[in-house]
Amino acid sequence: MCSVLAVLLLAVFIVVAILLRNSHTGVVFEKSDQVAMIGIGVLLSLGTMLFANARVRADATGIEVRNVITTRRFLWSDVLSVSFPDGASWARLELPDDEYFSVMAVQAVDRDRAVAAVRALRKLHKAATAS
Repeated sequence: MCSVLAVLLLAVFIVVAILLRNSHTGVVFEKSDQVAMIGIGVLLSLGTMLFANARVRADATGIEVRNVITTRRFLWSDVLSVSFPDGASWARLELPDDEYFSVMAVQAVDRDRAVAAVRALRKLHKAATAS
């Protein structure tokens, strides 16, 4: 999804940049304006691709979650539960003091894969905190 959106954004900004010099609005657009429009398209496309960076890695000792930019590691002893609230876009880790941390790699649109991922994370959490 991110790749398609990134390509679409870039294509729109390239078309706008090309058509910028041919518009009859009374404003004079230079080559630098066209380059700037393409540059904005590239930056927005790269920003969109950051959302494809989400990842979760879990083992017997804890879980590492990488969302858009940040990566955090939690020990299972610090995690109260792994949940997927109704209507939520992605899973989350319930933490002490009514805090939570979103797990963007496990998204509702993945349906059965998301269910399997949450079950696997819950199984690891249960095994680590049972002792």
